[in-house]
Amino acid sequence: MQKNTVKKNSAVVEKDLNNFLMLMDQKGLNTTKQRVNIAKVFFCMAGHHSLEEIYHEVHKKYPSIGQTTVYRTIKLLCEVELAKELHVGEGFARYEVSTAKQHHDHLVCKECGKTVEFTMPEVEQIQRDIAKQHGFELFDHHHILLGICAECRQKK
Repeated sequence: MQKNTVKKNSAVVEKDLNNFLMLMDQKGLNTTKQRVNIAKVFFCMAGHHSLEEIYHEVHKKYPSIGQTTVYRTIKLLCEVELAKELHVGEGFARYEVSTAKQHHDHLVCKECGKTVEFTMPEVEQIQRDIAKQHGFELFDHHHILLGICAECRQKK
């Protein structure tokens, strides 16, 4: 997977963290210091990461937080829709922050894992039209287009 070490703007991270705390309170879920610290680290991570990669980042800053706690907290973030789980054909999931982002789809390289996010209003409209034709009300969708990026094709 493409490593993305870019850190997010602290105001965006603070907003995401406040959303997390509000949703936890609304759902009557415990807001432990460990969960808050894991959420802070995750919200700072740009890109798409495996649970192992997220745990590694959390462990660097908070070595006393265990792997299971990180995994459960990321799953909880997905449940409250602050994280999104992506399956891109690697046999495991990747996670991305889903707050403050407009809907987007993904191009994923099967060789190196490079992920490119894109939006295309024409595709979104076609999907709405197809759903309407068939009497469906759309709630969400996930497009992951798998292929081989230009860099990997050059290496072959």
